[in-house]
Amino acid sequence: MRKALRWLLALTVLTGTLTTAQAATAAGSEATGTTGTTGAADTAATAGHGATADAADIKDRLLAVPGMSLIEEKPYPGYRFFVLGYTQPVDHRHPSKGTFQQRITVLHKDVSRPTVFYTGGYNVSTTPSRREPTQIVDGNQVSLEYRYFTPSRPDPADWSKLDIWQAASDQHRLFSALKKIYSANWLATGGSKGGMTATYYERFYPKDMDGVVAYVAPNDVVNDEDSAYDRFFTTVGTKECRDRLNAVQREALVRRERLEEKYAAYAAENGYTFTTIGSLDRAYEAVVLDYVWGFWQYSLVSDCATVPADAKNASDDDIWNSVDTISGFSFYTDQGLSPYTPYYYQAGTQLGAPTIHFPYIEKKYVRYGYQPPRNFVPRSIPMRFQPLAMRDVDTWVRHNARHMMFVYGQNDPWGAERFRLGKGAKDSYVLTAPGMNHGANVAGLTADEKTLATARILDWAGVAPATPTAQPKPLAKFDAKLDVRDVEREPTLRH
Repeated sequence: MRKALRWLLALTVLTGTLTTAQAATAAGSEATGTTGTTGAADTAATAGHGATADAADIKDRLLAVPGMSLIEEKPYPGYRFFVLGYTQPVDHRHPSKGTFQQRITVLHKDVSRPTVFYTGGYNVSTTPSRREPTQIVDGNQVSLEYRYFTPSRPDPADWSKLDIWQAASDQHRLFSALKKIYSANWLATGGSKGGMTATYYERFYPKDMDGVVAYVAPNDVVNDEDSAYDRFFTTVGTKECRDRLNAVQREALVRRERLEEKYAAYAAENGYTFTTIGSLDRAYEAVVLDYVWGFWQYSLVSDCATVPADAKNASDDDIWNSVDTISGFSFYTDQGLSPYTPYYYQAGTQLGAPTIHFPYIEKKYVRYGYQPPRNFVPRSIPMRFQPLAMRDVDTWVRHNARHMMFVYGQNDPWGAERFRLGKGAKDSYVLTAPGMNHGANVAGLTADEKTLATARILDWAGVAPATPTAQPKPLAKFDAKLDVRDVEREPTLRH
């Protein structure tokens, strides 16, 4: 199993039933990536690389947007893929008070196709990829790097301008600029913190998107009330698997002195330091306490076979390797935390963070418990928690959700506190994929819910077949390189 805490972000031929006009448009654009249909000669000349004189026009159109600049273009068959910089105000309430460059990517298929607006809530990937809704609707994809994640950070950084409204306003401003090019329907999507981001965008700018598909989005309405997580860990998976994980976690604390010597040598070898969190001892406990959560976030019940079955008699190396594989001993170092300072700042000012308990571990072995986000942000950055921010969003979703879909994994800890819908919600859904983790998606839903979800996404995107089918399917074939289906790799205390 890959190291769960060392990854970030980490989640086309027609197969659906289309009208004759839709099929012609999609088939032509797939081969060329142009803004319209082409003749047979053009298609033959461009198949496999998606570059024609007509297709180049989309680059001109994108670069004609005020504040847009080209970083690079990468080829991908059937598409044009651009990495771009976009000038954004640091403060959308006072645009004259400075700007910064925000990275975006555009996976261009055809301006006549719908567009999916994706953010993972962290750094943007500069490798061509297609999120699940993009495959379902066979559309374009605009991906946005979240503000304050480098290099999309103002210099100097005024951290008070890192909040969910400012980030939603980044999306609104970019959408307003690109809607003039991509005039068909738009859907917002994202996983985990990206799912939260898509939800906050809808809350503040509900008229922008035609639909929202939010994957595994936590909803920490009351930051100090986290009993839902404790209840989750008493029932998730199987008792045998829970017992194995709990025993390894406890044993790692029982053997703290010996394993911290190994940790010190490991840190020295790699040049790791512990200024932000305060000490190697604090970092060690943080890694160990992430172990059970990290397993369920990124693994399946079938992966329990990789967990030492007899923790008390396991070697030090077996305990170390299991914890390192699932939690990652490098993460709570200064070097591991630094890229995620913007997340922990938000967790400690608006988003909230879970606090769970460990009833199977004697108190004498737990010195710090689940540490707050303040411990993971340099002390030079001031933080003040705003307890009403998440309640506002939760209340809005319950009473005003329109064309919103929330997809959760049955065995994902983050789903213990999730978004829920009230009587005011219309054409909105909360769906759970059985047995799945933080990588839950529409494809993993039960057959009936998968049919429902696919049909609603196609309808919101404006590409539903004229004659509804019993089993609607994605309009683009699965592409193993383009369609990222891996779990979005994020540290346990990140969303």
